[in-house]
Amino acid sequence: MPDNAPPAPEPVRRSSVSVIRASLFKFVGLLTVVFFLAGYLLLYLAHDLNRTEESESAFYTQKAMQALEKSIGTVVKDYAFWGDTYKHLHLSIDTDWAFVRQNLGPTLYTDYGYQGIFVVDAADRTAYSVVDGEMKATDASLWLKEALPDLLAQARAGAETETPTTRYVGIDGRPAVVAAAAITPGTDPTVTADDGLASVLIFVEVLEDPRLETLGKDYGVDALRLATPDEVSGRSVLALGENGTAGSLHWEPPKPGERLLSMGLPLIGIAALLVCLMAWAILRRTTVSARALDASYDSLQRSQSALAISEARFRDVVEASSDWVWEIDRQGRFTYLSERFEGVMGLSRQDWLGAPMDQLLCTELGTVTQWLSLPNRRPDISVQCRGVDPAGQQRITRLSARAMSDLGFRGTATDVTEEVESRRRIEFLSQHDALTGLPNRTRLREYLDGKLKSQPTVERPLVMLSLDLDRFKPVNDLLGHAAGDAVLHEISSRLAQRVRHGDLVARIGGDEFVLILSDLKGQEEVESLCQRLIESIESPIQVGEQEVFVSASIGIAMAPADASEATELLRYADIALYEAKSGGRNTWRFYAGDMNSKIVERRRLESDLRFAIKHGELRLHFQPRFRIADGKMVGAEALVRWQHPERGLISPDTFIPIAEESGLILALSNWVMESAFRYAARWPEPLFVSVNLSTTEFKRGHLVERVQQALQLSGIEPGRVELEITESVMLEDAQGALDIMRTLKRLGIRIAMDDFGTGYSSLSYLRTFPFDGLKIDRSFLSRLGATEDDRAVIEAIVGLGHALSLTVTAEGIETQEHLALLKSVLCDEGQGYFLSRPLDVEGFSALVRVTEGIAGTEPL
Repeated sequence: MPDNAPPAPEPVRRSSVSVIRASLFKFVGLLTVVFFLAGYLLLYLAHDLNRTEESESAFYTQKAMQALEKSIGTVVKDYAFWGDTYKHLHLSIDTDWAFVRQNLGPTLYTDYGYQGIFVVDAADRTAYSVVDGEMKATDASLWLKEALPDLLAQARAGAETETPTTRYVGIDGRPAVVAAAAITPGTDPTVTADDGLASVLIFVEVLEDPRLETLGKDYGVDALRLATPDEVSGRSVLALGENGTAGSLHWEPPKPGERLLSMGLPLIGIAALLVCLMAWAILRRTTVSARALDASYDSLQRSQSALAISEARFRDVVEASSDWVWEIDRQGRFTYLSERFEGVMGLSRQDWLGAPMDQLLCTELGTVTQWLSLPNRRPDISVQCRGVDPAGQQRITRLSARAMSDLGFRGTATDVTEEVESRRRIEFLSQHDALTGLPNRTRLREYLDGKLKSQPTVERPLVMLSLDLDRFKPVNDLLGHAAGDAVLHEISSRLAQRVRHGDLVARIGGDEFVLILSDLKGQEEVESLCQRLIESIESPIQVGEQEVFVSASIGIAMAPADASEATELLRYADIALYEAKSGGRNTWRFYAGDMNSKIVERRRLESDLRFAIKHGELRLHFQPRFRIADGKMVGAEALVRWQHPERGLISPDTFIPIAEESGLILALSNWVMESAFRYAARWPEPLFVSVNLSTTEFKRGHLVERVQQALQLSGIEPGRVELEITESVMLEDAQGALDIMRTLKRLGIRIAMDDFGTGYSSLSYLRTFPFDGLKIDRSFLSRLGATEDDRAVIEAIVGLGHALSLTVTAEGIETQEHLALLKSVLCDEGQGYFLSRPLDVEGFSALVRVTEGIAGTEPL
């Protein structure tokens, strides 16, 4: 190559201003496209929301009319398939029973709003009619303004299956829902049906606009009303009857899309405007910055030499610290302060240059200059100093220094105020509860060990109170953890106010507290303090707009009478607390020697029960249940028994509570269900088995899955299984229990309410929850016959059950008189020692063979 070749051209450097402007314009263009897309999507969503709301309104309007039709069908079914109706309105027309005694009279108009009630006899004549709550001689076909043969034929066709017929018709320009059902004796064994055609009971409800509007509101449909002629051909219309012969309904569907547009479009516009303004502001600022950057690039080379000198000057300081830098002369006066001095200390550099360093900072042992003058002081050792900022707040500074020959000292100062405060906070939190600020278990042990080392005496004992809140868990479950935290904070404050200075209140768990008290001279003073503590805790606690009420149980142990070591004292206080809770809660108990043995005994029983479930020590007994009318056995209730190898037969009242508290109830229930279902699967087809369920199983027992597994393992038909529950299940979580019971019903299982009448039994439970039967508690039978009131109560319960189509079972039948009285009040089923005691598997199998006439000796 020739030696005079031209040099390679230097690359052209684009200015920072042009690069920034090009990037910003591209970004603004991209945002413009995004805003247009957002506007289009907003319009599309608004249209889609309106269309969706209209479809949902039509769906719920149709559901509302179907529900109305089903409701009137259910009511007419309840009245038509009733033995009393058959006697008084088919075999004969008893207006006194029907209208005067209001069995089918004005109450159906006032309570249900049925404007028309008709009974059409076998000859298709109107035999009884009530119009607008008044008994009138009105022909049903004339009042309905349509022929009845088709309606009567459908109603009579459903007599065998007890199925009513319903339809919508038009009456004087208004839609009306009509329900008809053949009158039959139902399940009443006291009424005998004749051989003629069945009379037909007809209920009519004319749908006025107020009724339609109320019905629409129940299903979230606005302005539901009869459609005008102009509205019939429009949107939001539902035709009633065949081809709209009963009229059409119209409603006003919500239009959320319009609200979305009214809010979204202005927001998008405002956002676009803000983006434009921000782009303009950013362009101005970045342009200025870019020009400054270009200028600084030009001066960068010129500053390299000055930078090298600066780095040499401060290299030693940078190695020692990274905060503000200082220099002092031999007299301890500042000769240099870095710019960081003003940011960290909040003081002016000019004011402090020439001022003594000792006026700004001092060590815990003396002045800074004294520390600097120490002989043999190592330069890598720092010292912690204190100073005051302009706001009067104390600041803590870590000082490092090196000597500058004979010119003075140079060094760095680091503000460590927050670091020191954080260390103190960590030390505090390590020994205190973060929520309440009370000492925690660590601090409790330190304090307790210190107090025990002082060797308390019997005359001046050291008292430990182990306190646990009662009724606190429902606060967390129902009101949330924030409310629970507020309650704990308030309780902590109350406890701290009730003890003397020098005593200790500690929180060692969720709702568990421990109090360490001294200077209490006797048991009377301790009991007086416990009383005051419980009264203070029981005072209402305001959480938001609600008042919360909790209480407490207290266990008491004292040193040296009960123990002289911290671990033992804590354990004995916990044992006494357990006794207090077992004694009814809201009280206190002193530790006694026999308490420990009770705890040990209970734990041994719990361990034995766990072994018994796994190794077949449990036994099933079956108590037969009989139909009272004819004495035929219909099923049996499964009862678990525990045959302990050493203690003999243990009562369920003893081991069932232990199972519930220890979590063994689920394993125990699984064994009972699987065993009972397996035995019952071999019984003759009509017999069913009944199993009791615990409240715990509904709350955390995966009940549906466990029942399904037991059904699959045994092969029993679900219709032959009955599960008994108590009303406490519904009191604790009504909605959760309802969901589980509905799922069980879909499996085909029967559900009965056990111990009816012993608690807060409510008619709403029986109507809302899908029960098949109810069991009258044995306590009613034990008093049955003593007074007429007792008989009246039993009769009322039986009547209530029959009115709700429930099978009523009486427990505790122990005498012939009990059986006779139950038969007289038409109770369906019963069980008790008079009919049969609980039998083991072999005994029950023998009873089944006798009653069913089955040969063989193997257990069924």
